[in-house]
Amino acid sequence: MNKILIPVLILIFSSCQQSKNLGSIQRIDPSLDSIVSPDAEIEIIADGFKWTEGPLWLEDKKMLLFSDVFSNKVYKWTEGKKADVYVSPSGYTATTTRGGEIGSNGLLLDNEGKLVLCQHGNRQVARMNADLSNPKSEYVSLASAYQDKRLNSPNDATFDTNGNLFFTDPPYGLEKNMADPAKEISFQGVYKAKLTGELILLCDTITRPNGIAFFPGEKTLLVANSDSLKPFWYSFDVANDTLTNARIFYNAGSHFNEGKGLPDGLKIDKNGNVFATGPGGVFIFSRQGKLLGKIKLPVAPSNCAFSADQKTLFITATNYVLRLKMR
Repeated sequence: MNKILIPVLILIFSSCQQSKNLGSIQRIDPSLDSIVSPDAEIEIIADGFKWTEGPLWLEDKKMLLFSDVFSNKVYKWTEGKKADVYVSPSGYTATTTRGGEIGSNGLLLDNEGKLVLCQHGNRQVARMNADLSNPKSEYVSLASAYQDKRLNSPNDATFDTNGNLFFTDPPYGLEKNMADPAKEISFQGVYKAKLTGELILLCDTITRPNGIAFFPGEKTLLVANSDSLKPFWYSFDVANDTLTNARIFYNAGSHFNEGKGLPDGLKIDKNGNVFATGPGGVFIFSRQGKLLGKIKLPVAPSNCAFSADQKTLFITATNYVLRLKMR
């Protein structure tokens, strides 16, 4: 081979390798090294979507599911393969054409291993009425109305160990958002759907409730607020069917100059460390709310999910799906 071409080919190969990564790790506190290895890289594992959301890792299938909200589809990704459609439609099953964020958003598994979807277009939280190995766009509603009024558009959710469903209900799935004439509830709620089918309003004062997760022990609940005027993560004490002692866990207001995004989806690991999407990337907090570091991204992030061993973090961010092998 021509000796002149060798360094050129090396440079081209190196550029191709680098193009598979996105963003960087910002280390604010030394303790981050025990959570994310110093040499960890943020890999692009899928691309070309409209707005990715709701990542969910299925350990037994070694498969990642995620929503593409505007295309009304859930996609699946497995190592070495291109992401392809898992189920469609995912969030809006009516035949009337409409715009906006119609697809599914948050995805999770119930205590029986069934797929549960926050459906923007259908304005409900629903369970897929099919086995995970044979997905079908047939859904059973778990929550769709409060006091005979239709929900706005359930966005994200989590189960407690008893199987009760906690979810947020901002207006983002309504075609005209807050001004949509089809909006029936005047507030944006945080709810608990009990196993009995009863739907309990837990909080009606968060302006744009979004990501939601329990700290270990399920005594404290964390809720993100996707509002540029109140860009907070709130924590609450959980007592039976009530949330008490509301306080600001962290204020993202000083981070707006760091990039795109608002407090959105989040996950909490077994040690109580919080991984929360926000302005400019994924914030990593200690259980006490100390900012340890940040996964900095050039695009707006929306949500994240752990692998079963919590050594890998999957991130949905605008048109990308990303993977960070943390340890």
